Amino acid sequence: MSEVKNRNLRILEALLFASEEPVDLQEIRPFLSDGADIDALIDDLQARYAGRGINLVQRGSKWAFRTADDLSFLLRREESEARPLSRAALETLAIIAYHQPVTRAEIEEVRGVSISRGTLDVLMEAGWVRMRGRRRTPGRPVTYGTTDAFLDHFGLETLGDLPGLEELKGAGLLSSRVPASFQVPMPFDGPHHEDEDPLEPDDLGLAEPETED
Repeated sequence: MSEVKNRNLRILEALLFASEEPVDLQEIRPFLSDGADIDALIDDLQARYAGRGINLVQRGSKWAFRTADDLSFLLRREESEARPLSRAALETLAIIAYHQPVTRAEIEEVRGVSISRGTLDVLMEAGWVRMRGRRRTPGRPVTYGTTDAFLDHFGLETLGDLPGLEELKGAGLLSSRVPASFQVPMPFDGPHHEDEDPLEPDDLGLAEPETED
């Protein structure tokens, strides 16, 4: 291995280790030598850690070192002080994950009830949900989707790794008697859907009006 490649690998390894959150490789590129093949470097580093107690994993468009799945129970963080999500928040999160991009009204339609005050705020404060854009319909409602932090927390590489129909049944999250025609929605994993406009700068401080139960 060339001295330059070895140095680039060490830099990549060090920066990923130093970050608690998954890192976008484009943020690392300026620290590498000119012309460095960052995709080849990440593949090499991932191969080096395969089978070890720590693995290099992809979370959406970002990368991070994480405890190997079969050893995660050894380092499970204490969650006794963490505020558990309400059932409404969990249902809302699941709807957003599988139906994204989805508007508030569409979430309420799937749940069959209105979203209580602060439910979306809790999910956004947790870093698992974000405003994606605006639907190209009258009123241009905000659309919501999940984040890379959501993928990281639940150990998913992409949204395509969300549990499918049989997995949900096996986990007891769906009745085994669901209609044969029932299908688990396929979430959209791209930057902008065909019926969705990107957010404007003024939207970043947007707070949608909440509805009461």
